[in-house]
Amino acid sequence: MTITETSPGSAVRAPETGAPAEQTWTPRLWGVLAVLCAVLFLDGLDVSMVGVALPSIGTELGLSTTSLQWIVNGYVLGYGGLLLLGGRTADLLGRRRVFLTALAVFAVASLVGGLVDDGTLLIVTRFVKGLAAAFTAPTALSILTTSFHEGPARNRALSVFSVFGASGYSSGLILGGLLTSFGWRWTFLTPVPLAVLALVAGIALIPRDKAAANGGHDLVGAVTLTGGMLLAVYTVVSAPDRGWLDPVTLGSVALAAALLAAFVVTEKKVRHPLIRLGILRIGTIVRANLSIIALFGSYLSFQFMMTLYLQDVLGWSPLRMAMALLPAGLLVAFGSPFVGRLITRYGTPRLIISSMLSLSLGYVWFLATAGDSPHYAFTILPTMLLLGGGFAFGFSSIMAQATDGIDDSEQGLASGLVQTSGQVGAALVLAVVTALVAGGAHGGGGDFGEFHPGVNLVSGVAVVGLALNVIPLFRRYRPKHVSVSITSESPVQVTSD
Repeated sequence: MTITETSPGSAVRAPETGAPAEQTWTPRLWGVLAVLCAVLFLDGLDVSMVGVALPSIGTELGLSTTSLQWIVNGYVLGYGGLLLLGGRTADLLGRRRVFLTALAVFAVASLVGGLVDDGTLLIVTRFVKGLAAAFTAPTALSILTTSFHEGPARNRALSVFSVFGASGYSSGLILGGLLTSFGWRWTFLTPVPLAVLALVAGIALIPRDKAAANGGHDLVGAVTLTGGMLLAVYTVVSAPDRGWLDPVTLGSVALAAALLAAFVVTEKKVRHPLIRLGILRIGTIVRANLSIIALFGSYLSFQFMMTLYLQDVLGWSPLRMAMALLPAGLLVAFGSPFVGRLITRYGTPRLIISSMLSLSLGYVWFLATAGDSPHYAFTILPTMLLLGGGFAFGFSSIMAQATDGIDDSEQGLASGLVQTSGQVGAALVLAVVTALVAGGAHGGGGDFGEFHPGVNLVSGVAVVGLALNVIPLFRRYRPKHVSVSITSESPVQVTSD
């Protein structure tokens, strides 16, 4: 029987053998990928542009440093706390509907953020944008993984997808520096027309899909999971200022743990759980989620420290700082298109190990050569190149491993799970890094010494990520113990364990 392609994600099989045939990349399929990439580009663009504009925002609106951090952390709270709910909602209500609705909310929140004159309202718009991204990000990835067949086609699409994420963040660093000179509001308003264009193209190109025929909304699970995740992220973000042993911090930790425990109990009992806990028994899925924590947590925390050092300690301009960190983003942008072929040829485990090794070497090189005044050409530039190579190898490989072998009905869950791990894991690592840096501050002009504890931590995170992926290889290739016994009554007996 021959099955012909009726939609971007439909099956194509060879008429004689029934084996999957190579997928044809039609103009509409390219268009769908372009829309998904544009939205990922906007996410990266928005985060980096706003980060560069924070000092100008604080000056105009009269915000303290503590208030300014919530412009960033408000986005993290909305994004990291609701990603899993976003992915599951897409599976249940339909990916197209959820994706387009969330993209429209993102555009409106961007517009409002660029017009408000109150710091609290600005933080609220950032939370709403994070919430919208929590639905667009896993939905975009699940649309991609269901539109492109598992194998070379999907690996290639994921590589292209990764390029736009890296390009968005890199472009945002530069655009943020340029636009801030005209006014910080442009960093909020610039994404609006791009989001509207993506929305129009998505309406025209993304094929309609049906809501799940079976299943339901696990409201108790959604409330306990979202509440627990939001409270956990809030706790680790606010603890450095309040104190880790403060009663409010300890109470927040206890309440977050109770909510997450209630979520696990709920998922075991409800008929239609938000998360099928059995997915966490798949070793490759678990390693992918732990690897994304090591990748995002170490990379973003190191970049945060370098931003503080270059701007606050050395007094570099935002644009100069952006150009100094740009080589890592460029390496990701130009290297990611080739990762899909490497995944097809060598598999995700080897690529992820290469990623973690490159990250680890980058941090170790920095620690070995930085001292108290790291030289850019000798220390910072080689480190950024190694980190860029690690990110280029790792992101696509981890995303592919996190969704390989998962049924289409759970692609939103799998992609939401891995992205949640990345965001919440990065928030946790960054919170601890911030506490370490604050504790080691001694006010030395031009001195990098106060940042060394933070670099030690991110180095450890990367090395743990490397170990988690290397150890299974030793188990797989461990030689079996063979025993040979010879008796007069029986022939040679060979046993192995």
